[in-house]
Amino acid sequence: MDKNNLKKEYTNGEVTVVWQSGKCIHSGNCVKNNPKVFQPKTQPWIKPEADTTEAIIETVNKCPSGALTFYLNKE
Repeated sequence: MDKNNLKKEYTNGEVTVVWQSGKCIHSGNCVKNNPKVFQPKTQPWIKPEADTTEAIIETVNKCPSGALTFYLNKE
């Protein structure tokens, strides 16, 4: 896979956040809206276990580029 178009998934068990590097415009909305979960200076940079599923969904929905999406995991 092209290094400039990575697709990675991060889960807390309830919700999975999908990040697509090729779509990311680095607006910083994710970090500003939820710094507990989105920490670009650490690895992995998305830590979905650090906040509630509802807060994560709210933050992902504010991503202007569509680089962040989510899906709910089935029980």
